[in-house]
Amino acid sequence: MELHPADFAERLVAGMSDAIVYADAEGVIRLWNRAATRIFGFAEAEALGRSLDIIIPENLRERHWQGYRATMRTGQSRYGDGQILSVPAVRKDGTRVSVEFTIVPFADDAGKMIGIAAIMRDVTSELAESQDGDIRRSSARPQLANS
Repeated sequence: MELHPADFAERLVAGMSDAIVYADAEGVIRLWNRAATRIFGFAEAEALGRSLDIIIPENLRERHWQGYRATMRTGQSRYGDGQILSVPAVRKDGTRVSVEFTIVPFADDAGKMIGIAAIMRDVTSELAESQDGDIRRSSARPQLANS
């Protein structure tokens, strides 16, 4: 049995363990997969049609929207070539989460930007483990120096 490309894409997006969020040119969420629900706590029905602000910490929104609007206006992004970005995000319950993500800009046939998809991974626990190790190493240094 052959899998058609549209079916493949739909199954891939739905089944990925990474969150996939697509927002239109105005920053309104138009696609939200199961992993986005797991990471951010918003059900698909709660997220669709809402601004990306639901996952952007309030203190970072202005900076985010400046970059988003510039990308929509120019079609250019510093991050569109597969660079992995690490940023804080916010869950439905208000807790912070650390995410790494890449973006995929979307343009129409005429080349006009119509939205951006982000593929995100929760790295909160990995970051905490790394920071705990850094703290343990830095707190051990004075003891070694005094030995």
